[in-house]
Amino acid sequence: MKTPTPHIGAKVGEIAETVIMAGDPLRVKFMAENFLENPVQFNNVRSMLGFTGTYQGKRVSVMGHGMGLPSIGIYTYELFNFYGVKTIIRVGSAGSIQPDLHVGDLCIAMGACTNSNYGAQFELPGTYAPIADFNLLRGAADACERLGYHYKVGNVVSSDTFYCENPHNDKWMNMGVMAIEMEAAALYMNAARSGNRALAILTISDHILTGEATTAEERQTTFTNMMKVAFSLI
Repeated sequence: MKTPTPHIGAKVGEIAETVIMAGDPLRVKFMAENFLENPVQFNNVRSMLGFTGTYQGKRVSVMGHGMGLPSIGIYTYELFNFYGVKTIIRVGSAGSIQPDLHVGDLCIAMGACTNSNYGAQFELPGTYAPIADFNLLRGAADACERLGYHYKVGNVVSSDTFYCENPHNDKWMNMGVMAIEMEAAALYMNAARSGNRALAILTISDHILTGEATTAEERQTTFTNMMKVAFSLI
């Protein structure tokens, strides 16, 4: 497929080989304004903002991916397959389902369970286990240690539903799953299929067991610890 693609208005060369992505385009704008030097906007198709600049002298892009596996699936597929992107790091929010993972803590997704049918397209003779790139994972954990952030590494579940009739959170919790989000599994599958690298670094925005929660504005502008970890991997 030629570029620009149906969903990304950039030409080849306008996007860096490493892209840090967030679901909310306003969070992307925040990263461009607060982390990037000399950011240049490369995308505004469907208001899904994207910028390329430098961070400590290294070229990097930031871009939105929207909500849910289908949305991140489209954007990451095009980035990996049409724009030469090699590494995608998702920074996002998640809901904790473990008692020792609290609002504001970081959750590094080593693996991503899912209730989605996204993986059926690959026609695998079994159940695929989407996992992160180990070097990115290790680098993120090391950065959390160095910066003094409270974090956990483990499994998350990427759900197709935010409002779920029967969520069965207790069953995921009993299997040691840390938190619920909506995108990592598709990101990891697209990275695997294209031979590239991916990682999801999540901030706990609410606690499904205790009722702890943050506001939309706090999620947009104050979840900077995960961003610092992500940019440390550039």
